Amino acid sequence: MIRVVKMKAVILAGGKGTRLASLTKEIPKPMINVGDKPILEHQIELLKEFGITDITIITHYLSEVIENYFGNGGKFGVDISYFREEEPLGTCGGIKEIEDNLTEDFLIFYGDVMLNMDLDRLISFHYAKKSACTLVLHPNDHPYDSDLVEVNSENRITAFHSKPHEKGKYFRNLANAAIYIMSPKILRYIGKGKKADLAKDLFPSLLDKEMFYGYITAEYQKDVGTPKRLEEVNKDYKSGKIARLNMKNKRQAIFMDRDGVINREVNHLHKIEQLEILPDAIRAVKNINRSEFLAIVITNQPVIARNMCSVAELDEIHRKLETLLGEDKAKLDAIYYCPHHPDKGYPEERVEYKIDCECRKPKTGLLKKAEEEFNIDLKNSFFVGDADRDILCGKNAGMKTIAIGGFRGKEKPDRLFSNLEEAVDFILESSH
Repeated sequence: MIRVVKMKAVILAGGKGTRLASLTKEIPKPMINVGDKPILEHQIELLKEFGITDITIITHYLSEVIENYFGNGGKFGVDISYFREEEPLGTCGGIKEIEDNLTEDFLIFYGDVMLNMDLDRLISFHYAKKSACTLVLHPNDHPYDSDLVEVNSENRITAFHSKPHEKGKYFRNLANAAIYIMSPKILRYIGKGKKADLAKDLFPSLLDKEMFYGYITAEYQKDVGTPKRLEEVNKDYKSGKIARLNMKNKRQAIFMDRDGVINREVNHLHKIEQLEILPDAIRAVKNINRSEFLAIVITNQPVIARNMCSVAELDEIHRKLETLLGEDKAKLDAIYYCPHHPDKGYPEERVEYKIDCECRKPKTGLLKKAEEEFNIDLKNSFFVGDADRDILCGKNAGMKTIAIGGFRGKEKPDRLFSNLEEAVDFILESSH
């Protein structure tokens, strides 16, 4: 993936960090060290790695600490300018003040987010979609207290759900990572000198006016807003995890069937009240999340072709699945499903879905899609299922296979366990 467009970056670094008061009495939050250098320095090094060297830092609290450390950026191989807010203007106001310098699409970082991403992939996605504003989105283990975003099948953003979330409703686990690419035309919607927030005030008001897209990634992004999160980030940095999760590097995944593996088996599950997550599956997914494996569901859902439920109803079932997992601090990196069924001739069927497709297991179309979107090393990944089609799908992709439950299939898996938790424990132990 080659990017030829040059891009500026804006880093919002005015925050005081009140929840880190013991560390931010003499330095602003973006200057807290991760490893042996400030978060801001990590961000600047990442930008430089991808050829982004024209950087503006918007400051407020203890601005001089940042300015004295980085200067004009020369010793870091970049060109840094500053805008100092006399009064805090939220995440919108400072950007509005420098709009004369933002004549092309530009990248926005929040200065308290530790991240490592393949920025070329992000930028290429933004231009391919002709997006007015692209938001980086990711599943996380605390969606219940995160700002969440809805996207359609083309990744166009359709709704924003600010915390706190309405009880009794289900949401897809796609959190706003506070990393954006913005067209300068968005700036005309920001009032000059007015305090406002990009995520809460600006973006939701523009959904029917501009094209917003979500770039979904499993790369590393974590804010250091609390002592616990800062401790986790430092641990991840020292272990090398932050560097390894960059999309430039191949990832291993644990692919899982859905019915009978994650949720209790129901013949042709098609109603939301039928979904019941297995307790061992919650523990298993949490264990995957603690590792560096991706947790991905691959499922055949012929209930669409059979006209037992609509795509919207199936999506709601999956939102419930993600919400219930999230309540237990577990997350899936992606859910891929095949809506097709090859057998035709039934009066109630949806003819457009009655096709012999490449995405229905045991074919590998969905695995190949996941491989491309997450840069997955299939040969060193695993498929866990409870039916022949799961085992054969994994074999067809050259993966290791594990059968669980009361498996009585003809295909011979590499391993057999009683449930998903046991299978995941084996995978994680053997990977060490």
